[in-house]
Amino acid sequence: MKALLSSKPVLWFLFLFNLVVAAVAPFVVDGGQGVATAVGMGVVSLGAGSALLKGRKEGQHAA
Repeated sequence: MKALLSSKPVLWFLFLFNLVVAAVAPFVVDGGQGVATAVGMGVVSLGAGSALLKGRKEGQHAA
């Protein structure tokens, strides 16, 4: 399962999908629930983005 979650296509999907949902959620869902959704999805997006950057840096050192 870890290998699947750390593959580049899955990380890109998590990053982009959660980023879009985090940007749109406060306008679609009313009140605190929209803000909480945006924050939660934003955290997941940042995690996936940092994993993408970490993999990119490691790949550069190996070359």
